[in-house]
Order: sequence, then C-alpha cells, then structure tokens
Amino acid sequence: MNEKILVVDDEKGIVDMLRSYFEMSDYQVYTALNGEEALQKVSTHPDLVLLDINMKGLDGFTVCEKIREHISCPILFLTARGETADKIKGFHVGADDYIVKPFDIDELGARVAAHLRRENRRQEESLLNFFTDMVIDYSKREVTIYQTKVSLSRKEFDIVELLSENPGQVFERERIYESVWGLEGDGSSDTIMEHIRKIRSKFAAVTLHSYIDTVWGVGYKWVG
Repeated sequence: MNEKILVVDDEKGIVDMLRSYFEMSDYQVYTALNGEEALQKVSTHPDLVLLDINMKGLDGFTVCEKIREHISCPILFLTARGETADKIKGFHVGADDYIVKPFDIDELGARVAAHLRRENRRQEESLLNFFTDMVIDYSKREVTIYQTKVSLSRKEFDIVELLSENPGQVFERERIYESVWGLEGDGSSDTIMEHIRKIRSKFAAVTLHSYIDTVWGVGYKWVG
C-alpha cells in the first residue's frame, strides 16, 4: 500500500493514536501539531490529509485553503465542531469529508481507504483517453482499436500522444519534430510526414476513422 497520510492536530494524543493505527495498516504517516508545521509537511506530497479545524495560530480552514493552492489530494476534516455552517464552510474551502469527534477509528480508517481508492481510480482514468473506437493508455503506451492493439514504434506513439492530448489543435511539422525528437534531433520535419503515413496505415488496417487530419500548408491535428 504505502500511501502517504499527513495527520494534523494540536492534540498530541490524537496524533500518536492515528499514526500508530495507520502505520499498522501499512500507510506512511507524517504528522504536524499546528497549521504552520502542516504547511511545511505538504512538501512530502501526501496522498491524503487528516486535518483538525480548531488549532491555535492557523486554523484548519486556513490551512486547507493554503494546501489547496498546491495539492489536490483528499482532505478530511477532523473536528469537534459539528454545526452545519462549519461543515458548509469546510467543503467550501476544499475539504472532501467532515468527521466529527469523537469518532470510531475503524470507521475513519474505512473512510480514508475509500477516499484513496476513489483518488486512485481518478488518476488511473486520467491516463486513459477514449475516442470513437479507440482507447489510448498513456501509462502503458498502448493504442487499442475495437479491442485490437495497434503496434506503434516509440516515436509513432509519441506523435499520437502529442496530438491526441490536444484534439483539434493544429501542430506544424517543425513543432511536432521538436516536441518528439527534441532540439538536438539530427533529422528534419520531413521525418514527421513519413511517421504520420505509417501511423495512418496502421490505423487504417483496423478502422475507417483516420484520427489524424492534414491541415494543408500548416501541419496536422487530431480528430477524435
């Protein structure tokens, strides 16, 4: 598992209890006893934050707002304040859940696990792109059309990745070449024409949809 959890609470007893509980469940736990320390610990890039509201100095609402400027991971408020107005404010500043003290630690553990599962699914889905009859898995560097894998070379996939992540945007051949081969490449933009031809040929063997359109005199664009 080894997901990272940042626990923020000015009650050391609660911090120690939560650290022990989540470490026993194979999480990597970081702790902070006040808002200022919490902002410093954000540099650990936690996968989830458990955040108390009532703290001296920077309260949880303020910390949540500041954290949201840098990370998008789930933030769960832990607080004795159960009023509806506080809950609404908590969600407004960017919290994903609101857990009122005293809480059942096993229920808290289940909520943490559920939020992390949801976040993992979201991240996995963001690595996939779905088009008319095609699925591109950027993490596996695979293109599938009608459940048939299309075998692309490394540079061919790089071109498909660049164009498909920016559908409708026209790319000049020179810009594609620089993006895929880099400024130190020893070929020319004519190389792009040959690679595009091969990509289209491989797509055409499986589908009638071309996906890559030529914009005459300019370059190419992705049409999903």
